[in-house]
Amino acid sequence: MLDDRTTAAATWPAAYPQGYAVVDVETTGLARDDRIISAAVYRLDAQGNVEDHWYTLVNPERDPGPVWIHGLTTDVLSGAPLFPDIAEEFAERLDGRVLVAHNAIFDWQMIAREYARAKSAAPVRQRLCTIALSKELDLPLPNHKLESLAAHFGVVQQRAHHALDDARVLAEAFRPSLHEAARVGARLPLLECRPLTEWSDGPATPRIGYQATGSYGRGSSWRPARKRPACPHPNPGRYEADKPLKQGMRVAFSGDTSIDRELLEDRAIEAGLHVATSVSRLTSLLVTNDPDSATSKTVKAKSFGTPVVDEAAFTQLLRDVAPADG
Repeated sequence: MLDDRTTAAATWPAAYPQGYAVVDVETTGLARDDRIISAAVYRLDAQGNVEDHWYTLVNPERDPGPVWIHGLTTDVLSGAPLFPDIAEEFAERLDGRVLVAHNAIFDWQMIAREYARAKSAAPVRQRLCTIALSKELDLPLPNHKLESLAAHFGVVQQRAHHALDDARVLAEAFRPSLHEAARVGARLPLLECRPLTEWSDGPATPRIGYQATGSYGRGSSWRPARKRPACPHPNPGRYEADKPLKQGMRVAFSGDTSIDRELLEDRAIEAGLHVATSVSRLTSLLVTNDPDSATSKTVKAKSFGTPVVDEAAFTQLLRDVAPADG
């Protein structure tokens, strides 16, 4: 195993962050309207050494979801603080640090939504996904589960799907990953975190359950896919720079947005645009804040020559959408 102290003393990259907050949240489910029911943070210094840790239950003010996974019942959570009651202390743990999580986009989106509901914002500017870091380091893992990363570094899991133990395991696995990255001079896969600027809780939706697999089933959200009305306007073709959007244009979205994605899509539909779930040769415009990412949508947009704009430019364009032809 790599001697961390030698790495720190001799070859530590000056450009690496000065501190990390390793985070895990347990939730009522995976959908946009699901809630955090517990959260844990391990604060680490610049070289991955643990400074302290923190854990809290959170009353979601609704059913707790898959109790058979996280073990948190309504009775356990009924006396827990509400998210606004712990938001300030949570923020203190995150402030000025890179948020580190396993599948970090999920944890970040859940946290950002809770802060938006509380009419606030989490003080997080960057996140680091340990799945992405393990790929950057080309670690010989059989899959990208947390348990596989932990086993690779000899970290013992004690209570899977308990936020505090998951955060501990991740912190212990992240430290040697960080030191290996420093040793080989690897680029850390840091991504920007954009706090949500608006929030609107939609109407309650039917619960359709989880896959009975003992883990959160990505294919079985508790919320069915949202059906949108068909766009009544014909597609006028691709967006052209320095011209307005036109009703009927097919617009696709990729990656994080500061305005909640569904709100942004609703605005596009209200303006007479067609919101597409994928990118094809017929797509008029791709909206993304990370055009250099290797998502399927950005890759296809480049191959098709589809115009790309960021969220800020798109929201400006939405203010003046030209009427459909005819």
